[in-house]
Formats: sequence, structure tokens, C-alpha cells
Amino acid sequence: MLDIQGPVGGQAEADEHHTPAQAPYDPAYDPLTAPQAGTGCDYAPTYWIGTAGEPPADDGPIVSDTDADVVIIGSGFTGLTAAIFLAEQYGIKATVLEANRVSWGCSTRNGGQAQCASGRLKRSQWIERYGLQTALGLHRECVEGMQAFKSLIADIDCEPQPGGHLYIAHRSRMMPGLEKEARLLRETFDYDARIIDADTVRNEWVGDTEAAGAMHEPEGIGIHAARLAFGYQRKARALGVKVHPASPVLGWETRGDVHYLRTPGGTVKARAVGMATGGYITGQLHHALKNRLLPILSNSVVTRPLSEAEIEATGFRTRQVLTDTRVLRHYYRLLPDNRVQIGSRSAVTGRDAPKERYRQVLIANLERKFPALKGIQIDYSWWGWVDVSHDMMPRIHQPDPRESIYYALGYGGNGVMYSAQAGKRLAQWIAGDGHKLDLPIFTSRLPYPNVREMVESEAFAPFRRMGQRFLYKWYCFKDEMR
Repeated sequence: MLDIQGPVGGQAEADEHHTPAQAPYDPAYDPLTAPQAGTGCDYAPTYWIGTAGEPPADDGPIVSDTDADVVIIGSGFTGLTAAIFLAEQYGIKATVLEANRVSWGCSTRNGGQAQCASGRLKRSQWIERYGLQTALGLHRECVEGMQAFKSLIADIDCEPQPGGHLYIAHRSRMMPGLEKEARLLRETFDYDARIIDADTVRNEWVGDTEAAGAMHEPEGIGIHAARLAFGYQRKARALGVKVHPASPVLGWETRGDVHYLRTPGGTVKARAVGMATGGYITGQLHHALKNRLLPILSNSVVTRPLSEAEIEATGFRTRQVLTDTRVLRHYYRLLPDNRVQIGSRSAVTGRDAPKERYRQVLIANLERKFPALKGIQIDYSWWGWVDVSHDMMPRIHQPDPRESIYYALGYGGNGVMYSAQAGKRLAQWIAGDGHKLDLPIFTSRLPYPNVREMVESEAFAPFRRMGQRFLYKWYCFKDEMR
């Protein structure tokens, strides 16, 4: 285990206030083409930011050369929980560097759904890929992760909506697959999933007109994303963690066992570095991550509060988290203040993301599920980048055993819960305890897609986006087949 106590020298104590935005929000930002995520950019105009209240105090930007035994790059759910676990379990007080405002990226742009999942694959797909014993280990990891998440949020006012997850068949042809998966979950994984018929879904759960039945999982919690992020931030700083917004890593040099991270205000010298930047990773940060992730856009809208009559008309009798069985899935729920939130995949490029047609498509999908909401006022609309690995599974890994560099990335849209467990595992790696981690998501790198030599070429990036456009069209066609 590293014998480290925390940052020393160089960085003066900041006043107890939050650092205001230094640049406006850029709605067209694209991590695949931009050299960096910006410096001190404002938050996206999400429902979460709009209703969370003032951000908590931080430690201000880096203003001089600084020593920090451990640096975490990225101040979202993963980075902050890693810092919390480092402090609580190992006595290590990390320094967290954030390019923009604290929790500026995925952590304040998601749908707020904490599910018992890791990556994009189902349990049956785990068995096909890894074999039964490894699949059982991955399931235990998710169950343990959910418990870790519940413990972390127990004293955070993040408006939890517990009760489970309802996975709704959007076409009747999806039901046999759900029934098979539910049997597998019960009989092989001892996880009490159950099948609900279409009439029961609509009469007792939610009046989604597309529902042809559903599978209910016992684990699932809806949360207020920004309140959770701000709660993590307060908890980390109370443990002695330093959180520095507006401090992007502009250059990275490793000499011997020491990493020199250059920020606009000074160089931070560290003995260990953890990367936790989610979908906002850029190719310039570190060569170990170049072309290892494909950032995917997801967009959300939130309605005005529904009246009691509208809640009755839409058949919302649950506030549990809901998703449908589309490949380009919708995630939705009735929020504590009676608004409806719905999200799904969006544009392919950052340049296209602000186009009104993507917002209108999502609104049309909301109205198709709930005709009573046709024409309802939309109070919030936003989009954000999801970190998708090329094999649909996350990695919490040390890419080179000779270097004290680690990352936790690739949740594929299931990071609200699993980021807490990933933060715990990242802390374990950094503290020298990673040899105990034996699942494939810990022992292997984020993979390259297809032919390595092609992907390593910068010229190949546009072709990945072309392939993504084609896949979206194919998935949409498959999703809407009767």
C-alpha cells in the first residue's frame, strides 16, 4: 500500500465558496474532435442543475505548482467516490482535478436511474462471453455495488425513489426474451426477477400504451443527479479531499515514478493518477485511452409538473425507474415533483446535437407512450456524452503495471450506480490493493474496436461516426418492427 497522506505545499487554502463559471456552456462540444473539454465552462441546462440549488464550496482552480500524492482526473460520480473511499478506507487524501465546473459532465446530465447493472450486456450475455462462474462473479459485483451505492447515499438528500426497475417490452415479440432472462435471473443468479403481463403493467404500474408486458427487477433507485453529485462533493471535502475546478490537464509527462500534470494555473506533481472522465475523455489526455472509447450522445427532456388528472390519465402508479426494450432504449419515470423525465439516444456528433429535430423526436416518443401528454410544456431539454466501450463492458484497470496510472471508464449508460462501485475499485487499485481484483473488467484493458492499426489512426475517427449513423438507422428499423 502507498504510504501517502495527501497534498502538500504550493496550493493556498481557498475561501469557502464555489467557483463560478469562467466560460459559457458549449452545446456543440464533441469529445471525439475537441482537443479538450474547456476551462471552467458552465453546466449544461439540465433539470438537475436547475433544481439542485447552489453548488457546494470547492477549492478553486490550481493557482501554483503543487504536490499531490494522488490525483483523480474528473470530478463526477466516479472521481468523487474514488476520493471518498481513498480517504475513508486507506487514509489517502486525493486531489481532484476538473476541467470545468465540478461534476460538469456525465454526472449532471444522466437520467438519474441507478440499476443493478454494469455496462450494456445482460446476464445471459455474460455467460456467453465469459462462462458461468465469471458471470456469477460479475453479478455479485453488481449486487455489492448496489449496496455500496445505498450506503453512500444514505445521508445525501438526493430524492431517492427506490423499489426496483421495470423493464417494459415495447413490442410483444420482446416478451419471450424477457421471460427467458427472468428465469435465468431467478434460477441461476438467485435474483428475484418476475414477469408482469401487459394488462397488469397498464392497470397497476404505468399506462405506457406500448407496454406488451414487463420484467420487474428488485433493485433500482431513481435519484436527483446533481444533488447526488453535490452530496458526494461535500462528503469528499469533509474528508480532506481537495477539489479543483477550472483545472484541465493540458499536458502530462511521466518521469520515473512521478507524474507532472500541467494545468493553466500550475503543474501538479503526483505519485499516482486515476482517470475518471467518463464520456468526456479526449485523445490527448493519455495514450493509454486513445481510441478506447466511443462517446455516444443521449438526450433528455423534462415536462412541467403534471396535474393529478394528468397523472391519472397517464396511469403513473409507480415512481420506480422504467426502461423499454429498444436497442436505442428509452429511460423514463415520474419525478418526485410530478414531472415526467424521458431520455434516449440522440445525434451522432456534437455539431448536430443542438438541432431541434432531436428534441422533437424525443417529445414525439413521449407522446406515443403517453397520448394524454400531447402538447405538454417541456421545461428542460439537454444532452450529454455517454462513455461506451467497444465491447460494451466497463474497465477499472491499471493498463501498465510499471506505471501508477489507473482508470475507471466505459459504463455504457449504467454509471449512476456502478460509478460508486467503480470508485471503490479505483481506490483499491491506487492504494495498492488491486491484486485482489480478478474479474475481466479489472484484469483487462479497454479494447480497441476491430482492427487495431486502423483505429489507432486519427483518420479513422470519422469512419467510426459513419458506422454509428448506419447502426442507428438499423437499430431504429429493428426497434419499430412489429
